[in-house]
Amino acid sequence: MPRGTNQKFKLYRLAQIMLERTDEEHYITMPEIIAALEEYEITADRKSIYNDLRDLEVLGIEVEGEPSGNRYHYHVVSRPFELPELKLLVDAIQSSKFITERKTNALIKKLEKMVSMYEAGKLQRQVYVSGRIKTMNESIYYTVDAIHNAISENKKIRFQYFQWNVKKEMELRHNGAWYHVSPWGLSWDNENYYLVGYDAGVQQIRHYRVDKMLHIQMSEEDREGKEYLSRLNMADYTRKSFGMFGGREREVKLLVENNLAGVIIDRFGKDVMMIPADENHFTVNVTVRVSSQFFGWIFSLGEGVKILAPADVAAQMKETLARLLGQYE
Repeated sequence: MPRGTNQKFKLYRLAQIMLERTDEEHYITMPEIIAALEEYEITADRKSIYNDLRDLEVLGIEVEGEPSGNRYHYHVVSRPFELPELKLLVDAIQSSKFITERKTNALIKKLEKMVSMYEAGKLQRQVYVSGRIKTMNESIYYTVDAIHNAISENKKIRFQYFQWNVKKEMELRHNGAWYHVSPWGLSWDNENYYLVGYDAGVQQIRHYRVDKMLHIQMSEEDREGKEYLSRLNMADYTRKSFGMFGGREREVKLLVENNLAGVIIDRFGKDVMMIPADENHFTVNVTVRVSSQFFGWIFSLGEGVKILAPADVAAQMKETLARLLGQYE
């Protein structure tokens, strides 16, 4: 049998053929394997292919042969990810607000290469999330990578910060001034990525929307604020902050209708202590950062949640509500 022009790629192409054209429900016969290799100008006989199929196991590709009539057919029996696992990843990517539409499509295309061509179509799913708006900042992936690199190198970062104006244009905050921050972690809240860092200028822990950071650079200066961040539980910090808006940390006592127990657990976790107040209500003490966003969360639950204590927070809630209602009179 004359040798093909691409014999050195034989094992690679065989792996590609098996991964693309077979799965748990789709098989390929030996004549079909030989024909598929010929499409790549590679010639092979049955004996060499049997050996090559065994060699694929060294590459982590397990191929199984099963009798079918008077011949055998073959398929890949294990992959790094199962199809249901990849479907979950696709759903997460599609529903993620911070991943742009273009990057979403590119990531799904890459995931499709991890399954056969038959299963790839099943990954083209549509996940509809109420109010989902994809970010428009394509550089967010490199920003996240730069932040992680700075953290691992124990260095500060410099960046510019922007906001959208009424013309739908990027407008740099503080006239384009550079922020110089010690990065200590990334937090995910309300479908957005936030950098949590220490600003030595004001000696405070600050957080910044990652998709609004531009031109990030690693500084030569070592990070500061370890003594502040060592006392900070990142998950706890996120739970106390509503929409990652800051505010004075207070312990607040709430009166909650029983049917909103799930809302409280979703927000503050299963360890929160809910004490029965009457047949229809329970009380709960939670530590939060008091802000207009916290009051907005309370207001969104209608009559189901009331602030009982402390008195000044309850009064502040009433003032905020009165001011809000007054705008619509």
